[in-house]
Amino acid sequence: MNMGALFYPPGNPGRKTSPAVLLSGFMFPIANMPEVVQGLTYLNPLRYFLVVVRGIFLKGVGPEILWPEMLALAALGLFMLWFAARRFQKTLV
Repeated sequence: MNMGALFYPPGNPGRKTSPAVLLSGFMFPIANMPEVVQGLTYLNPLRYFLVVVRGIFLKGVGPEILWPEMLALAALGLFMLWFAARRFQKTLV
């Protein structure tokens, strides 16, 4: 049970943490996760977004350092766009 659940009545479970946030490295370091789970984190766009945000705000680095993460985000975004368009076409036919 998390501490936030103590402040909600029994009928209202409160907020739940999404698996994407848990696997992003935001709460728990990815290096401390089992190797199988570490492999799954490469499919999570939030992992790359957090690296970019930390690099910009905490380290002050620019695109010349963060381009691999930006490229991964763009690739995942293009794949999701292609996948969504393909599924949408199937529903129209």
